Amino acid sequence: MIYTLTANPAIDYNIACDGLEPNTITRTRNAVYTPNGKGLNVSFTLDHYGVPTAILGFFAGFSGRFIVEGAEALGVPVKPVWTEGITRVNVFLNAGPTTEYNMVNAGAAVTPENEAELYRLIEGLDDLDCLVISGSLPPNTSDDFLDQVISRVKAKGGEFVLDISSHKLADLVTEGPLLIKPNDDELLAIFGIKVDGEDDDSVKGAMAELHAKGVKNVLLTLGGAGAYFSNGEHIWFARHTFEVKLLSTVCAGDSSLAAFLSVWHDDRTAVEDALKLSMATGANVVECPGLGDFAHVDEYREKILVRQVC
Repeated sequence: MIYTLTANPAIDYNIACDGLEPNTITRTRNAVYTPNGKGLNVSFTLDHYGVPTAILGFFAGFSGRFIVEGAEALGVPVKPVWTEGITRVNVFLNAGPTTEYNMVNAGAAVTPENEAELYRLIEGLDDLDCLVISGSLPPNTSDDFLDQVISRVKAKGGEFVLDISSHKLADLVTEGPLLIKPNDDELLAIFGIKVDGEDDDSVKGAMAELHAKGVKNVLLTLGGAGAYFSNGEHIWFARHTFEVKLLSTVCAGDSSLAAFLSVWHDDRTAVEDALKLSMATGANVVECPGLGDFAHVDEYREKILVRQVC
């Protein structure tokens, strides 16, 4: 079973308008409320592709109940830790073909007692094969929270995947994650490694440095420019060959990661198939509010080019 951890979940409120001006009423349309958070998006996508998954996280108040009930209504089980306060609501406004506003709140604070409850929950998971740890942490989280989570996953014999933009990632890679999924901006901000997506040699050097730090596999995303994957022996590059109509990028990275895992986690040789599904899924998702319905993935997958770099 692939579990996901969203320590700081949210309701994502996606809306659209024709433009945004100050000190005036803006009429919006296409309002979509979705139970969200990076790990939740991973689980929803894994479930869509038939991979058994369940959600862990901290939830609070009416918005927390909305997320838990919404996930379970979609058929994805949740093992919640309930906290005080209100789970955050994030607002994503599409104001035109190339203009997007993302308003992300801090979230409900957690206590050491909440963290201890989550640790006990992980210790009781007898079907834990892999834990995908995604997204930000809520206020008041202990400095060693993720270290404690990872130690318990490893004690259960499970593997873990990291998709976090915190500088904590630089410390956690020494624990030997199965996979990390940075983008090029995060690679520079967290590790001080600059890559040029059009220069394979710069990517080779970056991958070698990450593997030397303890990372087993790297999925490096470059937004609309494509993605690189390295397993320490070979590197592949994938990109789409068609125009993508941008509506919202909010869930694209999460869905791309999940689509990749849905193929590659159980068959480490199926890199090209995993990259094609990953890129096609991400392209479909950016055209939709939230995750959308994956309606064009099969069509898009035939238009993904994959080449082996080295």
